This record gives sequence, structure tokens and C-alpha cells, in this order.
Amino acid sequence: MTWAPHVTVATIVERDGRYLMVYEEADGRQVYNQPAGHLDPNESLTQAALRETLEETGWEVKLTSLVGINLYEAPSNGVTYLRTTFAAEPVSHDPERPLDTGILAAVWLTYEELLDRRDQLRSPMTLQGIEDYRAGKRYPLELLG
Repeated sequence: MTWAPHVTVATIVERDGRYLMVYEEADGRQVYNQPAGHLDPNESLTQAALRETLEETGWEVKLTSLVGINLYEAPSNGVTYLRTTFAAEPVSHDPERPLDTGILAAVWLTYEELLDRRDQLRSPMTLQGIEDYRAGKRYPLELLG
């Protein structure tokens, strides 16, 4: 079997000290995550981040920087994910837009509220991305070409 990591993106959107999160069904659990998902064929990482954020939250955003690129092997299924995390600013919201299947709600949570829900986060990458963002990790989008 050939090892092939799943390429995913995530977007950290902060507004007034709160982070845009999705509350979703995943692996039989209800969990919190950044707007995130898989890269589609013929799509750039930035296009995927914008699309996934809109599809999962109804928010159009403007990407401002790259926060990080991480590998994570999910213990539940042994799949390795190569995740590119972006920072973005909210632009506009369409509250009537249907959200992706499995998404229960888009919510704004403070860092403290996320820490209180640590056992409900989809993966360790969820909190890691926000902690990297809070630590000031920002790289130019041009790094991705």
C-alpha cells in the first residue's frame, strides 16, 4: 500500500476576540473545528480554504496569511492529514445559505470557551492552529506560489 496523506485546509477567522468555528458531526461525535476540508482536484490551497469556509459557515472571508502546515495521523483511522492553516478576516455573511452536510452550526467562540471544550475538539490540530495564530505565527500567502 502506498502512503498518501490527505491534503486539507483550515481557516482561522477572528472577530472581536472570538473565533469562527463549526459545530459538526464527525466519526459519530459532535465536535468543534475550524472551517476545514479537503483539497478538491484542480483547486489551489487558498481556493479550497475560501470554499470550505463559505460552505461550512456561510461566511465569505479574505485570507490574510498562512499560519502553518502540519502533519497529523488520526488515531481513529490511521489516516495522515497534511493540513495548511490560514488566517482570514470576515467579509460578509449569508445567514440563509445552507451549510454543508454534517455541519450543525457555525459559532463564534473565545479562546477560553475553546479550552473549556477541549474534549470536544475534532483533533489536536484545532487548538494547535489557534495557539499558533495567537503566538503571532503569520507567513505571507506568496509562500504558496
